[in-house]
This record gives sequence, structure tokens and C-alpha cells, in this order.
Amino acid sequence: MKQQLLIKTLIISLYFCCGINLFAQQSTPIDSLYPDTTLKITYHNAWTSKEYPRRIKQFKEQPLKPGEIVFLGNSITQMGRDWSEKFNTTGIRNRGIAGDVTDGILARLDEIIYFKPKAVFILIGINDLFNLHKNEGIPSATYVGKNIVKIARTIKRESPNTAVYVQTVLPTKYNYLQAHITEVNQLLKANKQYYNLIDLHQQFVNDADFIKDELTNDGTHLTPEGYSVWVETLSPIIQNLKAND
Repeated sequence: MKQQLLIKTLIISLYFCCGINLFAQQSTPIDSLYPDTTLKITYHNAWTSKEYPRRIKQFKEQPLKPGEIVFLGNSITQMGRDWSEKFNTTGIRNRGIAGDVTDGILARLDEIIYFKPKAVFILIGINDLFNLHKNEGIPSATYVGKNIVKIARTIKRESPNTAVYVQTVLPTKYNYLQAHITEVNQLLKANKQYYNLIDLHQQFVNDADFIKDELTNDGTHLTPEGYSVWVETLSPIIQNLKAND
């Protein structure tokens, strides 16, 4: 009799504990996954300080779904618009914010981690390097590279089944950025234990170490031809990921 009572007590306790955990998972408020609108990212300029909360509001209104593919970055990613359409598939989400820097992405990883994407493609760092060149606070190119590694490491640690792809920083037309871009990309190539590296820089650079003229409209942002090169580079990876849906 005592043994039966003990078994019943254990069953009820397990049920109660599981119920509490299930309730906690189901009741996670969506708003808690996103930065508060009052958050100030130290290295955002005045324009990005307004664009960042605007985009975060859009993300809240159209949250990710589990198992999707996420493109994470700045304006170069944001201006790609519908990445599903670009790859002629479904379930690829755009999480680019114009003007964003590595610290801005670190502040908005909770949504990514919570929804456990199939894969994340990261392209970030050029705005940090413009900031560094203008002496606006970013301390070094090494700081930028380490932040990119930290982004990838955080996603992989909190969502181990997510395939993480880090893309090297693209070239520009500005010679004062060349050395910084090279330094960041070398750091990314040396720390690949947390991610798969895609050398996107190599697909865009000319013999003088600048971005190819036909691939950019202003020296940094991409033309339709530039996006076509990007899509062509990633298509085998995307096709392989989607084949396992």
C-alpha cells in the first residue's frame, strides 16, 4: 500500500514538474525575444539608431518559425529583400538591419536562438570598420572579428543543431578599408571551430583588392549582378539544406 502511494506521488510530482516546464515554454512572451525600443547600441550612428528599432518592430510582427534559414546582417543583407524568392524556395528569412554593427547583432540573438533555425548565414562587419576609420569608438579590427566569432559561437552553443555559416567581409572601393577587411577576414579564417566559413570576399574582389565595379552601385552596396553572384555562391549550400526538409 505504501509502495503504491509512493508511486502515485512520484507520478503526480513528475506530471506537475513537466506541466510547469511546458507552461513556461508555451508562455514565453514574444516581446522578450527582442531588444527593447529604448536600447542604445553604442556604435550605431544617428540614422541607424532610428532604423534599428523600426526593423525590430517588423521582426516582432513577423517572427521567425522553427527550422527556417536566416540571413543575418546589415543593409547588404536587408537590401536583398526576399531571400526565398532569390533562391526560388521558401522558408528563408531576412534579418538584415541597415547600418547595423556586430554589437547590434549580439543584442538581437535571442529570437534566433529561441526559434532554432536550420541554418544562419552571417555577413556583418563593414559598418564597424567604417566606424573604426572615422574614430567613432570601435577599438580595432580585431574587436570586430572577435565579435563575429562571438555571434557564431553564441548561436552554436545555444542552438547546437543550427548550421552556422560566417561569410567573409566583402571588399569595397575604399583603399583605407582594405587592411582592416583583410585583418577581420584572416581572423575569421583562423577561428572556424564554431562555424562553416564562406569566403564571399573572394567572389567579389578584383586584382587590385577592390570590389568589382559591376557588382556595386556605390562602392559598398550591391547591384543586381552582385546579388546574383552571392546567390550563385550559396545555391549549392541552400539546395543541400532544403533537400533535408
